[in-house]
Amino acid sequence: MRYAYLGPAGTFTEAALLGVEGAREAERRPVSSVPVALAAVRAGEVDAAMVPIENSVEGGVTATLDAVATGSELRIVREALVPISFVLVAAPGTALADVRTVSTHSHAWAQVRGWMDEHLPGADYVPASSTAAAALSLLPGAGAEPGFEAAVCSPVVVEQHPELEVLAEDIGDNRAAVTRFVLVARPDAPLPPRTGADRTTLVIPLWEDRAGALMEILEQFATRGVNLSRIESRPTGNFLGEYFFSVDVDGHLHDARVADALMGLRRVCPSTRFLGSYPRADHKVATVARHHSDGAFREAAAWVAALQGHGDPGPAAADGGPGPA
Repeated sequence: MRYAYLGPAGTFTEAALLGVEGAREAERRPVSSVPVALAAVRAGEVDAAMVPIENSVEGGVTATLDAVATGSELRIVREALVPISFVLVAAPGTALADVRTVSTHSHAWAQVRGWMDEHLPGADYVPASSTAAAALSLLPGAGAEPGFEAAVCSPVVVEQHPELEVLAEDIGDNRAAVTRFVLVARPDAPLPPRTGADRTTLVIPLWEDRAGALMEILEQFATRGVNLSRIESRPTGNFLGEYFFSVDVDGHLHDARVADALMGLRRVCPSTRFLGSYPRADHKVATVARHHSDGAFREAAAWVAALQGHGDPGPAAADGGPGPA
């Protein structure tokens, strides 16, 4: 197997990838961004890519949500949860009092703003492609002057590069912060089997800007007892006011309630994109009412089939139109 991940080495994304069986022995390619990682999957340069999709503090990772919603289709085959902790590092010999500018990834910065306001209230922020990239640019011999004195990164980076000066540890504002990562493959990847604790991810364009359009989408799930664990709107980029929804639902494509909801959704929004059904990393089993169980759907389908078997629907109905009055 060949994997791409948001690099360089030492990122939280690499930590998520190393949790995949066989990944430590596989070819691992660090790349500069989420779009680059997914482009490598689409081009067949790698078999799959590990990318962040959601953070418990900041919500959805927009780069990933946008990249999987456009272009050729992809499939999510696995997810991983990584607890997040941060350290503040600098070049050897740097003191906390010397820091005027700090670099890190935008999601990391959002999770340490409280600590920064208290301990480095005057520090400016410089965005970086990843937490590890910011830290590694501070190493002696890294190249040009980085333009900042300190970086926020994972403790793993310090383990790999002990020459970095640790100015502060455990600086996250929320010590329970977790980031969800997904392993993304091409659409011909095998669908993971149903476990009973699964998640399905969809992209649903808002096909018409009118009153009740969103309600019509949500009704497909609500009437079948399918819980939405995440729903976020993102602009399509085509023009102002055009959006799509990135949605996670509790359940698997092979659950009758989920399959029936997708059929209803496909009818009202034919451009819906299925991104995959895969086991939840937290193993949380969905709560399903009896009348939304697989058995209830089978019984209802059998009842309707029996009723239909009592007579010919007529030529118009067979063609998809209304039957005889």
